[in-house]
Amino acid sequence: MTRYVSHLEGAIDGARLPADELQTLHQDRPILVRYDLAAVCQALTKAKLRERPETMWRYRELLPYADEHNIVSLGERMSPLLACPRLGKQLGLANLWVKDESQLPTGSFKSRGLAMAITMARQFGVTRVALPTAGNAGGAAAAYAARAGMECYVFMPEDTPVINQYECALAGAKTYLVNGLINDCGRLVREGKTAMNWFDLSTLKEPYRIEGKKTMGLELAEQLDWQLPDVILYPTGGGTGLIGMWKAFQELQTLGWLASSKMPRMVSVQSTGCAPIVRAFDKGERFADAFPNAQTAASGIRVPVAVGDFLILDAVRQSQGTAIAVDEAQINGWMRRAVAAEGIAICPEAAACVGAAELLRASGWLREDERAVIFNTGAAQKYVEAIATQLPRLDKNQPVDWTAI
Repeated sequence: MTRYVSHLEGAIDGARLPADELQTLHQDRPILVRYDLAAVCQALTKAKLRERPETMWRYRELLPYADEHNIVSLGERMSPLLACPRLGKQLGLANLWVKDESQLPTGSFKSRGLAMAITMARQFGVTRVALPTAGNAGGAAAAYAARAGMECYVFMPEDTPVINQYECALAGAKTYLVNGLINDCGRLVREGKTAMNWFDLSTLKEPYRIEGKKTMGLELAEQLDWQLPDVILYPTGGGTGLIGMWKAFQELQTLGWLASSKMPRMVSVQSTGCAPIVRAFDKGERFADAFPNAQTAASGIRVPVAVGDFLILDAVRQSQGTAIAVDEAQINGWMRRAVAAEGIAICPEAAACVGAAELLRASGWLREDERAVIFNTGAAQKYVEAIATQLPRLDKNQPVDWTAI
């Protein structure tokens, strides 16, 4: 198949880098994939796209892989975009939607990024990978590495949700619990690189996870008939998904595929327990300081320092969006409220976005009639600690007081 990658680009300075070499960082900052969009425009039409299977791989002209036979896949279907009228009514929003990434193969949006990262690692001959994780990325990396026949090492904080721990080990990854945060785990991956000869799959430390995450934005645009929503609320840890979507929207705009030049306002949502991006946004800074003593039940956004911080903040500001930290103590309540209202398996990270929507609506920043999309980045079932509930019991040998039920 024809590949439309023109080059790689250092995100910090625009330096042009070769696309046919295994890359990690440039000047300790992320690298982006660039495409010959004029050629893509000639090769791909919306009519052609409609004829393709509904998988994340349907956008192949805007993806970096060179041979579809080398794709490492577990069956990544397009995730559903679900209207949420009851939850919307509770929040004062007439047009609220959830894009439900929990239905992807490994139960979270991490399937997209790791499917692409492992596909490209295999294309470059990598046989051993390692990464730090706050939760779902580890399980996805382990699963896709197993699918590719690769060796995988995963390092996670010792209080990572137990399901995430088990799924890594179940998929055969060499999994280690660390008495620290994800940045401490990342340091171990860096320190072991020479001795272990592994490739670092950390968030934004290779160019391709972002290209997999980008497909969230491509799908959203297609599902809305190329009319982007007014607001996107996105739970932000490492920020790959938010950065990837913003990149997707810019590429679609260059292709001339969007029905309007108006872009969605991007909302970076964090918890008061870990809010480095929000602090930098509020201070008007482009780079974020490490957040001290980071703690949140939404493990996926417990990232005290992000290598792509400036890309997150650039996207938020360019879109006229905002960054908001919600009360950590209320996340569990928002989670239960959302699931009860709509039946969607909302994870704690997405629950933070529910809280953000409520706060932004109350302040008037988000209007009642605006179309708002929340990304549910993972399945509630993967957070046993967050959903644990004491249930009432019945004695089969005693009559039931039906008036008390």
